[in-house]
Amino acid sequence: MNSSCASVSARLIFSDGDHKVAEAKKYEIRVEVSSQYLADQSQPEDGRYVFAYTIVISNVGNVGAQLISRHWLITDAEQQVQEVRGLGVVGHQPLLKPGESFEYSSGCSLATPVGTMKGSYQMVAEDGTPFEAPIAEFLLSVPRMLH
Repeated sequence: MNSSCASVSARLIFSDGDHKVAEAKKYEIRVEVSSQYLADQSQPEDGRYVFAYTIVISNVGNVGAQLISRHWLITDAEQQVQEVRGLGVVGHQPLLKPGESFEYSSGCSLATPVGTMKGSYQMVAEDGTPFEAPIAEFLLSVPRMLH
């Protein structure tokens, strides 16, 4: 089972002196990812490698925020890029109060045994401020393909 983890924070920083640190914490989303290869759903002989990933989105800021949409860049080993945009995640647009998390699982297929995903969530804070929560690049790989 292949697993990779990425942890990243989104920060909206204002430059008005003393309030800089407090404002940075205001809009802060942590994204943690784990991925695995699904051998039983893959067909390597046909160039189809299926991966599942589980994501935990946590509001570590001090203002509630709603996930509105997602943007993914999925790249295989031949540098073929799939761009995916859509509303919410797995049919949900979760509203996360400070300290709350939302976990979901999804998947994708690649034409190669190795690839990467990265992207962002478009969020709107309860005070109406839009901001982006980046998703750091993570690896999709058939076990024992990378040394």
